[in-house]
Amino acid sequence: MALDVNALLDKAISHAGASGLFEQVNGHEPENPPSSGGLTCAVWVSDLVPIRSSGMRSTSVRLELSVRIYTSAVSEPLDAIDPAVVGAVDVLFAAYIGDFTLGSTVRQVDVFGAYGSPLRARPGYLTVNDVVFRVMTITLPLIVDDLWEQTP
Repeated sequence: MALDVNALLDKAISHAGASGLFEQVNGHEPENPPSSGGLTCAVWVSDLVPIRSSGMRSTSVRLELSVRIYTSAVSEPLDAIDPAVVGAVDVLFAAYIGDFTLGSTVRQVDVFGAYGSPLRARPGYLTVNDVVFRVMTITLPLIVDDLWEQTP
């Protein structure tokens, strides 16, 4: 069995796209600032680690995706920025938890962190080419069973 990272990225991206909240959804971490004045979302692989979960003949993995929501840090009204970003996180959390196996492509979204960091979102600011963004980066941990065979 091989890791189908494209299928997993597509699932995370499609949840963001289906929400209708984002002007743009990218399957990579952008090198240039998002051009829209609304919300933008980007999804990329941030970690891949074998985990002790399978039997003695196969190896399972924890694949961590980063899902970052961007918006201008200076859009008016300023008091509306965080509610918009947190609202988008809320919608994505509901989608990822509600589709716990991402359409049967993974064993689970590791919501509570049984194999590492849990599903979470961290706020911050990011400057790209002198443009400041308010961001929240979701850690989306996915558990994929029996990915690689162990042979003596």
